[in-house]
Amino acid sequence: MPEAICAPATPLFPGAVIIIRVSGEGLAEQLQPWVALPPPRQAAVRTLLWDGYQERALILFFPSPISYTGEDVVEFHLHGNPLLARRFLEHLGKLNIRLAEPGEFTKRALLNGKQSLLGAEALKDIIGATTDTQLRQAQARSGALPEWIPEAKVVLSPWIARAEAAVDYGEDEDITLDLVRMRSDLAALRARFHVEQRRAAAAHWLRDGLRIALVGRPNAGKSTLFNALAGEDRAIVTEIPGTTRDVLEIRTEWAGLPLFLFDTAGLRDTNDPVEKLGVARVGAVLEAVDLILHLVPAQDEGPDPGILERLAPFGGKVITVRNQADLADGEGLRISVLTGDLAKLEDALKQRFLEGLAPDACLGAMATERQRSLLDELILQMEWLLRLEDPCPPELPASVLQGLWSLLQKLTGEDRAETTLDQVFSGFCLGK
Repeated sequence: MPEAICAPATPLFPGAVIIIRVSGEGLAEQLQPWVALPPPRQAAVRTLLWDGYQERALILFFPSPISYTGEDVVEFHLHGNPLLARRFLEHLGKLNIRLAEPGEFTKRALLNGKQSLLGAEALKDIIGATTDTQLRQAQARSGALPEWIPEAKVVLSPWIARAEAAVDYGEDEDITLDLVRMRSDLAALRARFHVEQRRAAAAHWLRDGLRIALVGRPNAGKSTLFNALAGEDRAIVTEIPGTTRDVLEIRTEWAGLPLFLFDTAGLRDTNDPVEKLGVARVGAVLEAVDLILHLVPAQDEGPDPGILERLAPFGGKVITVRNQADLADGEGLRISVLTGDLAKLEDALKQRFLEGLAPDACLGAMATERQRSLLDELILQMEWLLRLEDPCPPELPASVLQGLWSLLQKLTGEDRAETTLDQVFSGFCLGK
């Protein structure tokens, strides 16, 4: 039996209440000599005495297996004093209830069949979401398995059985595997894998956010666009060139896209020591971002050659944006912050990062690096399987079909490799 564990389920900050969560097999018996637990799922107030401390706590008891972890779970609602909570946790340690590791409550829920690995990953993203889009994306993945996964198993299972029969009894019973029919039956599943791969590529950006730098000559409109995308006046805007002296950063959401925006100092040669420091810092930002928006006022004949030279090493992630389009006509990606005409910029960002998909079209899609890696491997193995031609020993398709099944199990967490679980749960807080 695993040891009982405990952890704060709320931050250890001064406040109204701090909740301490405890989980373990046979926990009721372990705590019984010290505290009388209330009836299951009913709140009751108890006086707790230990080491000279006295606390009136609200207690909830969730017996196994109808609990978050599948074990006995007890919640202690203490007065919101961090010192009190620490002393309480120390006492639980004396009762052989150790402090939980990050994510250990949810890990036990997974191992006891109360949670799927996909659900656990979605829970982590729900806690970490900072924009409405990220929150909706995480919530869409927190329920039942995506329908395409059980559907894929339904399609694969008879072909796995046929392939295994061909391997084990093919020669004796004259059992063969019809590769032409298999390709026909699996074609729709292959197409669905590709659809999910495209949605996953877009969902990845929605989950992790787009890191975008605004660059250009002084007074190109960078700070004005920065404020417009941020939805608030964060950068000072004046007609004086070189107003922005340092790199400004903000996390925001615009048009359903989670953004990390960087407003940079205008790129030019300058003798101002402060402005020169700001310009010098731009290079490190350009290295780190996913996209560089090079703002060029619409009334300028073209981009500044000096700026183009500085941006040359980053050519693959640079988009030229003609700003102040209300002042002059022209071609290309044109916007006007003054009139609120940012539609072309929105279209360009969604096409580049979401392949034209709307953010809501990615709801429920695989989004973590682990999930996308397994999905990519699914497609590689499926493509390899469907390229097999007769004559072909049945061991080959049988092996690949089993590999596809194994990848689906790894995706859902049915194949519980310990290294995978450690990687997933290492980023959780203690109380989860």
